[in-house]
Amino acid sequence: NEAAVDHLTKAAELGFVEAHFKLAFFYEKGLGVEEDEKKALYHYEEAAIGGHCDARYAVVFHEMQNDMSERAIKHLIIAANLGHDHSIKVLKMFYSGGRISKDQFASTLRAYQAAVDATKSPQREAAAKIMAAEGTS
Repeated sequence: NEAAVDHLTKAAELGFVEAHFKLAFFYEKGLGVEEDEKKALYHYEEAAIGGHCDARYAVVFHEMQNDMSERAIKHLIIAANLGHDHSIKVLKMFYSGGRISKDQFASTLRAYQAAVDATKSPQREAAAKIMAAEGTS
């Protein structure tokens, strides 16, 4: 694990977003490194800035734990705008609970749908069918 952390650290220093995400997880769980919430959050934020939707979603939980719900909502909206499924589901609950406005939810839902539509292609659909038939989806 130490070698993996070293390689990921070098990759993160070079700006590889996925390396930041993996390092964040390692620091969050104490895998191959000492558990360190500050370093985990740093790497999640770096990955989120780089466009990693799952990292942005992870930042939401750190924001909520620190009573920063407005920031958490902004992160959810950004992730949903990029097509992140879990973020739009959480925002739907927030809308139902009155934590975001109808206009905020509607505009985010439109952006979410546009992002999802942009990822659709006949090739992806064919690959999904093959993976489903093989049981690897």
